[in-house]
Parts: sequence; C-alpha cells; structure tokens
Amino acid sequence: MSNDPGAPAVPSLESRIHGCLLGGALGDSLGYAVEFDSITEIRRRFGPAGLTDFSAVDGGSHFSDDTQMTLYTVDGLVEALEWANSGVGADANACLWLAYLRWLASQGEAAPSSAPVPQPRWIDTQEVLRHRRAPGAACISGLATGEMGTSFRPVNPDSKGCGTVMRSAPFGLIPHITPDAVYKLSADAAALTHGHPSARQSAGAFSLLINRLVSGDTLRAAAATVLDDVRALVDAAPELPLRLEAAVRLAETGIVGPEELVQQLGEGWVAEEAFAVGLYAVLATAPDSTGSGAPEDHFRAAVGLAVNHSGDSDSTGSIAGNILGAYYGEACLPAAWLEQLEAPHVIRGMADMLVGVTTA
Repeated sequence: MSNDPGAPAVPSLESRIHGCLLGGALGDSLGYAVEFDSITEIRRRFGPAGLTDFSAVDGGSHFSDDTQMTLYTVDGLVEALEWANSGVGADANACLWLAYLRWLASQGEAAPSSAPVPQPRWIDTQEVLRHRRAPGAACISGLATGEMGTSFRPVNPDSKGCGTVMRSAPFGLIPHITPDAVYKLSADAAALTHGHPSARQSAGAFSLLINRLVSGDTLRAAAATVLDDVRALVDAAPELPLRLEAAVRLAETGIVGPEELVQQLGEGWVAEEAFAVGLYAVLATAPDSTGSGAPEDHFRAAVGLAVNHSGDSDSTGSIAGNILGAYYGEACLPAAWLEQLEAPHVIRGMADMLVGVTTA
C-alpha cells in the first residue's frame, strides 16, 4: 500500500475480501437508517454532525437490498468459479442472472414461467436475506421480465439507477483476471437489470476501482487510473466522467458540507452520482501523504461523510465502505460497529466462499 514505514501492513486477499463485503454492509447499514431523510431531518434526529455512529440508531441496525444483492453477486460468481475450478466452462453472466432471480424470489416476487428455475444454494436458506428492504424498482422490474438483459437487448433501457453500482464490488475482488475482464463482467451483469449506458459503465468503473485497490494501488492512483479508463471508453456516457472528475476535484478542496456535496455531485439515486459521492467521501477524508492516521478513523470519517446528505445514503455509504474495506482489509473496520452489524455470519460465510474459490 505504501513504502512509508508508518503505513499499514499490506492486507491479504482474504482480508480484502472480508473487509470489502463487511465494510460495504456497515456503510449500507448506517446509511439505511437515514436513506429517505433530508439533511435537515438527519440533523434534527441526530444533531448538527448527523448520524456518525450505530449507538445513535434506535432498534438496532439493518442492511438493505444493497448488501443483499452484493452477496447474491458473490454467489453468482462463486458458482461460475466452482464450475471453472472443476474443469467445466460456465457462462458467468448466466450464473449471475440465476443468482439475481433467486434474490428476486426472496423479495416475494415471481418471475414469469418463461424464466429458468434456479437450483437453491446456501445463500437462499438465510432468512435475513428474505427481508424486503426497499429494493430498487429497476432491479425488481428488470428481473421480473424473465428476460436476460444485455447491452444489445436491454431491459429497462432508460434506467440508470444506482442498483448496478451498489452490488458490483465483488467483481473487483477476483484475482488473476485482466482489468478488461473485470469491467466486462461487471457491465454485463449490470445490463441484467438496467439498460442505460451510465448504469453499466458506472458499475464497471466501480469494479475496476476495487480491482486496482486489490492489486495494490493507492486510493488516489486507483481513482486516477479509473478516471482515465472511463474517459477512454468509446461509447462513454458523458455524465460519468463529469461526475467522477467533480468528485476528485471536490476531494482536493477537502471536506464540504452536505448541501455543497449534493450540489456538486448529486444525491446518489443514479449510478454515476452514487459512485461519485462514495469516491469523494473516501478521498476527502484520506490520511495525509505521510501515511499517518488509523485506517479505522478513515473508515468512520468516510462513511459518515458518505451517508450524511439528502439522498441515497445507504448506497453511497455502501460504496465508500466497499472501497475502504478493499483497500485496508479488515483493519479499517470498527470493532464496535461490527458488533452492531446484522447477521455478520452470513456476510462472512459468503466472503469465505469467495476466498475458497479464488485462493484454492
């Protein structure tokens, strides 16, 4: 991560996988408590600084559909890799589609009879994943068509909601594949529910960022590389590089208030805005170049910044948590927050499965 002697030790892939999935769930859970609140309401409920700790949340914490779908993304990838490790080729996107159809069923929604009937897997036995936690409309409607959407035959062709980005960190956690393959896997999976180019490209770019961090890049170097990659896309949706450029530029000025954050980057309801807010929160709160500052402090500050605004706080919090978990590994996760996390055994169980098929 750094040649500085004061910098944290380089985390293992196992630690990064666990850190990314748990970190995303923590950010999602904190943000879910205020997802539909304006910043005025957040301040009224939690004070001028907003919601900064789980101790302020009455009734315990709950993660949302963001974490549910992220774990189902893991499951689809695990199934594809299980087939590959046994010497049998499998269509990765078909495995992901089947996983998402199982998530659809967990939400009490039925796919049409024309859709395949997936075989149940361990994840489907976890009751906590069957709770309906404000799932994204496009995720539901895209899967409910029973058609396997692609970039050439899109479902929800005009939708660019953040339901693609918030589930796409796991693609960046797969080792030994090229960045181009990471991007394609992620963008193709996004097209299963969202047809707008920015939805696909934002998901692919987010997965690339996670991939660069797992490969050892610094936060700023990874952000710069991904921004260059986005600019180089032949069919780039113009709003994506504009939002990411704004996020990097705003982070260079330091921490701004929630009102300016939303004015500059948006509320996070659509894909490129959610990615930009999460990225900004991580960069703006990063320790200085000497490497000083504890990873846990960075995590708390970044997630707090990512969720305290008017807008889609759980998705922006989830993205920030994914990024820092992939970068630092488990070292950045506050122990007191983990104690409040809903069903950590399910998240760790899925992380262990991904570790198993990628490090065997």
